[in-house]
Amino acid sequence: MSNYHEPVEELSADDRDISRALNSLKEEIEAVDWYHQRAAATKDGSMRDVVIHNRNEEIEHAAMMLEWLRRKMPEFDHALSTFLFTEAPITQVEEEATGGEASSGKTSSDSSLGIGSLKG
Repeated sequence: MSNYHEPVEELSADDRDISRALNSLKEEIEAVDWYHQRAAATKDGSMRDVVIHNRNEEIEHAAMMLEWLRRKMPEFDHALSTFLFTEAPITQVEEEATGGEASSGKTSSDSSLGIGSLKG
């Protein structure tokens, strides 16, 4: 079964590499979750140590793939530069980055619904 949602012949080599990277990132994150749950559930300390080691290796792999994506996709670079290593609440960081207009998926620049301000 293919991971492609569009006809593969319509995707460039770069697009296919990005798809590979995104799928690899999903797999690494899933592995982090598996190992994390196993470490949390085991009662055997030596097993927990090995599983935590394995989890941390998967975190490293995910970070490496994320960095590859950041270098290839300017949108990742922008989003990661905006949100990573900040201390403010994440939604506040977004509001500050977008000038108070949180991304809602709307295409209209006026999201007021035309009813005006309800502030006194």
